Amino acid sequence: MTPACREYGRLPDGRAVHEYTLSNGLGLQLTAITLGGIVTGLWVPDAHGASGNVVLGFDNLDDYVHRNPSFGIIVGRYGNRIAGASFELDGHTHTLSRNDGPNCLHGGVEGFGHRLWQAEPVEPLPGEAQALRLHLSSPQGDQGFPGELRVTVRYAVSATRNAWRIDYDATTDRATVVNLTHHDYFNLAGDGSVLDHRLTLPASRYSEVDKYLIPQRHAPVDGTPFDFRNATRIGERIRRAHPQLLLAKGYDHNWLLDGAPDADGLRAAATLQDPLSGRSMDVLTTEPAVQFYSGNFLDGSLAGPGGRIYRQGDGLCLETQHHPDSPHHAASTDWPTTVLRPGEVFRSTTIHVFR
Repeated sequence: MTPACREYGRLPDGRAVHEYTLSNGLGLQLTAITLGGIVTGLWVPDAHGASGNVVLGFDNLDDYVHRNPSFGIIVGRYGNRIAGASFELDGHTHTLSRNDGPNCLHGGVEGFGHRLWQAEPVEPLPGEAQALRLHLSSPQGDQGFPGELRVTVRYAVSATRNAWRIDYDATTDRATVVNLTHHDYFNLAGDGSVLDHRLTLPASRYSEVDKYLIPQRHAPVDGTPFDFRNATRIGERIRRAHPQLLLAKGYDHNWLLDGAPDADGLRAAATLQDPLSGRSMDVLTTEPAVQFYSGNFLDGSLAGPGGRIYRQGDGLCLETQHHPDSPHHAASTDWPTTVLRPGEVFRSTTIHVFR
C-alpha cells in the first residue's frame, strides 16, 4: 500500500509542499512534509489503545516557514553546534553561517530543515509496512560547507511493531564534515509537560559545555544530575543549582553512549516512559551519542494545533548524533571523526520503538 499524499501548502515563492502519511495498520501513523522533511505528526496508541500525537508541531505551513524552532526537521549539514562558525580541514579554513551567537547551529541559517526536499514513496523492505525516500542536493559552499553533498533520508514504519526507522545516506565530491540527525520534540502524554516522563540514558559520561553550549570535555555522570543510567523523572533534578544546568537553563547536553553495537550496528540510546499514558519509546541508533534537550527555550510564544501554547518543558529532544563541535577535536575514540571524503558514504540509522 502506497503512502497517502496531498498538497500541504505553498511556499512564498509558489513552490508546492506535499504531505505524506505512513501507516502500519497497528496504530502507528506518521505524517511528514517535504519542507525540511518535517515530521508534523506521529500518532501511537496509549496503554488503553487510544491514539495520540506524541510530537510537537504546527497545523499550518506558515508557522513552519517563519517560526519553527526546529520542530520535526532533518538536521544538516551538521547537527548541533560548531564553535566560532568555522573549522579547518586539510589546511583550509571554512567560514560557516552564524545563527547561534558566534556559532553555527544545525547547519546554519538555511540548514536542511529549511529546504524543500524531493520525496517519493518506495517499496517497503521485508518487515516494513510503508516507506518514503527524501532527496536533497546541497551545493558546494552551502552555508560555508565545502563540497556538493548529496543526501538521501528514508522513513519507514514497521509492519510487525509500532516502530519508525530513519536511514541517512550522504556522499560528497570534496572533503567536508557531516552530522545528520532528526529534531523531534517528543511528549508521550500528547499534552502538558514532559517533566514527569522517566528517562533512561545508557551513558556513563556526558559533555560539559561552556556558556555557548560548546562541549569542553567529557565528564563522568556519577553523582551529578546527568546520571540517567537508571530511569529517572526528568523534573527530579532539573532545577538543581548545578553549573551545567544553569548554563543550559536545563538539559541541553551530549551523552556518550555505553555498550557495543549489535550485529546490525545498533545500540540503545534512550528509553522514555510516560506513566500517565502508559506509552514508552526506545531509541536505537548506529550513532555514538545522543543530545538530550529538555525544551528549555519554549517560552509560550508558539502555539500548536487547537491553540495549544508550548511552554518550557512541554517537549524534549533525543538527537542521535556524533559529538557537537567534533571538527575542532582530533579524531579519536572519544571524538569520532565527522569528516566525509569523496568515495566514502555516510550512513546512519535511528529507530524509535513505541510500546
